Amino acid sequence: MNAPAHAPAPDGVRRTGRAVLVERPGGHRLVEAPRAEPGPGEARVAVYAAGLCASDREVYAGTRAEGYVRYPVVPGHEWSGTVEAVGPGADPALVGRKVVGEGFRACLVCDRCREGATSLCTGGYDETGFTRPGAFADFLVLPARLLHVLDDRADLRSAALLEPAAVVAAAVLAGGPRSGERIAVVGAGTLGLLAVQLLAAVSPAELLVVDPRTGRAEQALPMGATGVCAPAEAGGLHGRYDLVVETAGAPTTAHDSCLLARRGGRVVLTGLPGPGARGIDPVHLSVSQLTVRSVFGAPPAAWAHAVRAFDAGLLAPAPLITHELPLEEFAAAVALAGGGDPGVGKVLLRP
Repeated sequence: MNAPAHAPAPDGVRRTGRAVLVERPGGHRLVEAPRAEPGPGEARVAVYAAGLCASDREVYAGTRAEGYVRYPVVPGHEWSGTVEAVGPGADPALVGRKVVGEGFRACLVCDRCREGATSLCTGGYDETGFTRPGAFADFLVLPARLLHVLDDRADLRSAALLEPAAVVAAAVLAGGPRSGERIAVVGAGTLGLLAVQLLAAVSPAELLVVDPRTGRAEQALPMGATGVCAPAEAGGLHGRYDLVVETAGAPTTAHDSCLLARRGGRVVLTGLPGPGARGIDPVHLSVSQLTVRSVFGAPPAAWAHAVRAFDAGLLAPAPLITHELPLEEFAAAVALAGGGDPGVGKVLLRP
């Protein structure tokens, strides 16, 4: 029997690689193609693991906002791996290193990029896994400048969650938490539980997690939360918190997060609610003199913050992972991640 096309050649080097190609909403296939060689300034990474999130489900379902996906596409923007090769002009010392990588392909010349805010690039949206081939594949080629090198002892399984951790890091940096403050996190999904870990590191006086799923919320307690409650119980806590980090993206969570903040408090929104979400009360916003920030993606500084916290052991994403499936089971992984089962946390694809 012939060996599979993706098996190593006699010299130990794989000549081809598999990838999940979403050709159109609801339609995908596992394709095989010659292994891509990195061009000038690029690196080729052997993908170790890649996580699914709501954005990947949107790509597959065809519900992602216009302009934020380009079909056909290989999804996968949350990933970890090892550098196999680099192209001309890239640092050869990267070969063999464990890495994660930024997704945004920023222009680097607009005013926002020159400020370091690459997630606000005005050159047009372009991101790995949405408009460029992503990590639901054996190999990924991307600009080497987007890579963040991990400690040699890093657990690549856990590191696959550093993309959502970078988004959370952007929210934490925007919120500016201080020791001794009262802080609330709204939502106990992947973003919320990662936020708890980063916020616990600043030693708040109180760190509350609000989520209707009691079991998910209670996962935050060993991660540093001091208490949990359901949204229905949070009404008695309005006006209490110095900082509120919203991570759920549910129809009412932006509105409710602002009510939790004290007068003069800060609110950071990371969730992306769908159409029809309840808006923030402008009177309450003005009278309470709240500072409200929003986060979409993560700039390099947030990535660096998340990687440092991970290497230092302040971020421990492994408990959030509940399922791991091979590339061949992409459709099953999407169904699992979007099935609404409270026992399903982060789902990984493992090439």
